[in-house]
Amino acid sequence: MKTDHLQTWLAQEAEVLRRTEQGAGPGVATPQQLAGLDGLEMMQAMLNGDIPCASIAKTLDFFLIEVSQGRAVFQGTPGPAHLNPMGTVHGGWYATLLDSALGCAVHTMMPVGRAYTTAELSVNLVRSIGQRVQRVRAEGIVVHCGRQLATAEARLVGPDGTLFAHATTTCLVFELKSGLNKTPT
Repeated sequence: MKTDHLQTWLAQEAEVLRRTEQGAGPGVATPQQLAGLDGLEMMQAMLNGDIPCASIAKTLDFFLIEVSQGRAVFQGTPGPAHLNPMGTVHGGWYATLLDSALGCAVHTMMPVGRAYTTAELSVNLVRSIGQRVQRVRAEGIVVHCGRQLATAEARLVGPDGTLFAHATTTCLVFELKSGLNKTPT
């Protein structure tokens, strides 16, 4: 079963990498690229390679793999660059992958002209990621999204379903100033 899931994950990864590498690549989207897009549309555009993906994803070997309303999935490749002195993946790598899934899940709920920022992040590491783990996925799901606060939860798992960590977040939701991301008139 693990091999089947891993093969599916690797095939999906190859397709996403192809789209993003042929598209905008890593970087920062311009206000013109984001104008009029709600949060889900923005995340879908990133996944399709139409707007740049986050540079940190390339640096830390993870990327957005799936997105839908209130949900975001990131896939990561733990490697030697992520190891702590004990030879296991550093907890900061777990936290960054989970934070990305949590934040992007919340982002999919933002209407045009609204944004969020993380106010609280809680991560529970329950198992170490050793050198034999080839891929992990962090799936973030929105629990609540209101006018001022949003909450989400995420799990970091391997292809065989092994749970490595879980996390929650509370985000502050606010209106963007100076018309950023608003439809031009």
